[in-house]
Amino acid sequence: MSVPVKHRCVVAYGKADAAHHEQQTNRSLAQWLAQILGWSFADDWSQEGASTDAPYFFVPAQTLVGEERVDLGVGGVEDLLGGYVQHAFIATKAISHPLLSRNHAQPKGWNPQFAERVREVVLAGMTVFDLADVRHAAIEGLRAGPLRVKQVQACGGAGQAVLHDMKDLAQWLSNLDEPICAQGIVLEENLEQAITHSVGQTLVDGLLMTYHGRQHQAQNRRGEWVYTGSELLLVRGDYLDLLARDLEPSVRQAIEYARVYDTAAALSFPGFFASRRNYDVLQGIDGDGKSKCGVLEQSWRVGGATGAELAALQVLRGDSAIKAVRASTHEVHAECPLPERAQLLYRGTDGAGDFLLKYAQVDDDDG
Repeated sequence: MSVPVKHRCVVAYGKADAAHHEQQTNRSLAQWLAQILGWSFADDWSQEGASTDAPYFFVPAQTLVGEERVDLGVGGVEDLLGGYVQHAFIATKAISHPLLSRNHAQPKGWNPQFAERVREVVLAGMTVFDLADVRHAAIEGLRAGPLRVKQVQACGGAGQAVLHDMKDLAQWLSNLDEPICAQGIVLEENLEQAITHSVGQTLVDGLLMTYHGRQHQAQNRRGEWVYTGSELLLVRGDYLDLLARDLEPSVRQAIEYARVYDTAAALSFPGFFASRRNYDVLQGIDGDGKSKCGVLEQSWRVGGATGAELAALQVLRGDSAIKAVRASTHEVHAECPLPERAQLLYRGTDGAGDFLLKYAQVDDDDG
């Protein structure tokens, strides 16, 4: 019996050493996506041979890099929920800023044209790949005001610090080494009273959704600021359909900045493609008391807001008359019951052994 042309087998794909809650969340997203699309679901993917006659549709936990795409048989956006780049650094926040003019350390595939193309839509900053250059860049940056420094391979706010003076710099440098710096360090102006917008697009089985929303954070029991969820407005269609909505000026600015960043990536990095394109856009007050806005980074893979995207996908596929959906994801760090009609993504412990509940829900349709 032949397999229908459109039928696929959805499979979660990620690193075996990833945190348990991350692996289970990715598996939940893949299984839910299969349910929404009416496709089959496989618990595991084996390079030695397919466990199904249907072609695979991958939900990678990370952006695919280099030959990984070939190994999986991924040809383009129709084969995954995520993205592909030729070099690992392209999938990180390292690309958002230019290198130091004196920088001698840069990864293969670095394209200085990207930083030039996004110069007006990112915060002032630099990217370095060498420990000596980190110190030089930080001293230069501190002359203009407080600096937020970030290890590009870290996520969720980890690997970051705010430097105000040389004492802060010395303490921060004491925790760095060459291997960490070789992956990339971003140094950019720090904003206060900041809010983070999420802007992006998700394309699944021919249905394109474009969205904007807000991220939320809270302090856990150890006093650490952690991601607690996202609220999104998702529309059927492209950026023009989203911009046709009644939006606040600050939201329109965030959307336009994300569009510039997205276009620059397509122009600057050969071979790049993504069916899930998410951009974090920060708005806040700089050291001189002026309002600033800038794209922080991209996410061409499943992320914290993906649950909301799938919740909206389920509604939009179910009723072609619905043009927009408000949906949200939640990460709760205290014991609580799952809300009625919410989609469970994970219930268990986080990497520190604390309770963690992740879920997604539709808040309103045609919003």
